[in-house]
Parts: sequence; C-alpha cells; structure tokens
Amino acid sequence: MSTKKKAVNGQGRANEVRLAGTVSGEPERRVLPSGDELCVVRVVVPRVTVRARPDGGRGQSVDVLDCCAWEARPRRAVGGWRPGDQVEVNGALRRRFFRAGGVTASRVEVEISSARLVRRAETG
Repeated sequence: MSTKKKAVNGQGRANEVRLAGTVSGEPERRVLPSGDELCVVRVVVPRVTVRARPDGGRGQSVDVLDCCAWEARPRRAVGGWRPGDQVEVNGALRRRFFRAGGVTASRVEVEISSARLVRRAETG
C-alpha cells in the first residue's frame, strides 16, 4: 500500500514515514467498540541533532512515537516485538479524533503499512 499522492497541478505530495528505532514497551492489542482490532507500539527514535538550551543544558535527544497497526500483516509483525527490539516501521502520519470524558481530543500517530524486526533485544 502506497501513501504517495499527486496533486492535480503536478505538485508532488507525500505522507510517508520511515522510522528506525527501539521498542519502548510491550505492544498493546486493542479491540475497539466497532470490532476493529489494532496493535499499538511505541518506538523511540534518536534525534540526529540535539540542541543546546540557553541555560547550557541539552534539549530533547529522542522522540517517542506511537505507532498503530490496523491491517493483519503489520499487526502480526508488531505483536511479536519486545521492549528493546530494534525495528523499522513504514507508514503515514494520521491525526485521530476521539471522545474522552465528554471532550473531543486528538492525537497524531504513525499508521503502520509495513514493519520489520531488525535486531531482537538481548535477554538476560
């Protein structure tokens, strides 16, 4: 499945994400009230450049990104991951709206189109 889109006037547009990072916790399987199944996992990706703050401290050095797998193949791949695994995720950014406590809220996450285990975490 490709997330590439082309605009009518020839300008290329794309919503493509590729992450290479570390799984931060156990994948979470969910079944929504609609019956849809998904698997959510957090991937920690180091930043290439860490900015120095005015106070001499360092800025944020990693990004922690929620990734969700809605389709069966990526759900199976992600469901077998463990904390510390090195992984690669391909997909698209999605903004999801939901109601919580009577209030509409939103979040941005990566919708996984493909995922692979690069290296299993060491055990012991």
